[in-house]
Parts: sequence; C-alpha cells; structure tokens
Amino acid sequence: MPLVAATAVAAGAALQSATGFGFSLIAAPIVFATVGPPEAVGLLLILGFEVNVLTLFGERRRPQPLPRDTLILVLWAVPGSLAGVAVLRALDPVALQIALSAGVVATLLARRLVAGHHVPRWAAPLAGFTSGALSTSTSTSGPPLLVYLLGREIPPAQVRDTLTVAFACLGIIGGIALWATGTDAAPEAGLLLVLMPLAAVAHVAGRPVFSRLASGGRYEPVVTAVLLISVVAGLVSVIA
Repeated sequence: MPLVAATAVAAGAALQSATGFGFSLIAAPIVFATVGPPEAVGLLLILGFEVNVLTLFGERRRPQPLPRDTLILVLWAVPGSLAGVAVLRALDPVALQIALSAGVVATLLARRLVAGHHVPRWAAPLAGFTSGALSTSTSTSGPPLLVYLLGREIPPAQVRDTLTVAFACLGIIGGIALWATGTDAAPEAGLLLVLMPLAAVAHVAGRPVFSRLASGGRYEPVVTAVLLISVVAGLVSVIA
C-alpha cells in the first residue's frame, strides 16, 4: 500500500473521529485507485467499522444516537446494500470513481435545498436505501445520512453519534451482502495489519477536535469542507 493511501486512511480516521463523518470520503478515492474496487470496498468496510466501534466504546461518555431515526435508516439500508453489490459488479473502476464524486456533489446541492425546510417523512427511508447502496458500491455511505441528519437540525453530538451507530450497522450489513452474493471483497491480511493500528491511532488523535467544533459552532462548516475536499480527491484520482 503506497504511502499516500496510508495517509488518506489516517486522515479519514481522524476526521471521522472529529465529526462522525468523512473516513470513506477521504480514504476511498485513494484506496480505490490503489487496489481493485471489490477489495477496496471490503478493506474500507473493515476499517470504517473499527473506527466507529472506537467512537462508540472508546470514549468516556455515553453515546446519544436518535433511536428511531437510526432504526429506519439501517432497515432501509438492507435492500440498498444488495442494489449496491449489483452496481459494484456492473461498473468499472473509473465509473465508480466518477459515481463517488458525483454523489458528493449531489449531497452539497441537496444540503442547500433542505436548509431551513422541514424534512419530509420519506427522507429517512430514501437516505437509508441510498446509503446502503453506496456502502457496497463505493464504500461512501455517509452523504445521504449527513444530509438527512443536518436537515433535522439536531445538536452536533447527536449527529455524530447517530452517524456512528448507522455506519457500524452498515459495515455489518455491507459485509453480509457481499458474502451472500458471493462477491470476493476480502482485503489482503498484510494491508489490515498495517492500516488497522494506523486508523486507531488517527482516531484517538481526532477525538479532542470534536469538542472544539461542537462548542465553537464550527461543526457544519467543517463537515461541508470535508465534502468539498473529497470531491477534489475523487476527481484527482480519476484524472490520474
């Protein structure tokens, strides 16, 4: 694994720790460009699950996810994950890279549209289904969930915790979907031995940032910046 990919994984893990979001958006474009799409999805599912578990159980506080919203999002992600496997098998690596970047752009546009408006009832099922599909096709399940939760106008801590629980569940659902459909997405053991400790260290480094963002009112602008950075990284990887 080239140094740039390891750096992307570390940066993504730190951002995920600080905001509850951003691991795959930062790491996926580089990892996809380094290994094949199926292996990249499997690798990012495992590393993402690790980061989310550390967020839920490695901090000295009680998580505050929204139970009802999390349940709806996760349930609808199940059929979405199966649809995502079909996309993973049908599209070539370049198409998946473009789809990844296009999804982030759509997220930014959608965020502008939902700002200040009531979130409709169908938004949660749609976000869950789309997130499940993205989880097994590009490993970037966060954008639909983020748009939905920001539209709910809830405190940053609840956004982060709801995202974390949903992501952890999506990691399990995605792995089961890949296995059930016979999709070989198992990453090399050597990559896991190097990247899992790196992701854990980066996660610990990102923890203090969250309290500063939440207390300073800078949470949403930083999340938007993460989305923009991921767009640039995705486009650069396609061009390269």
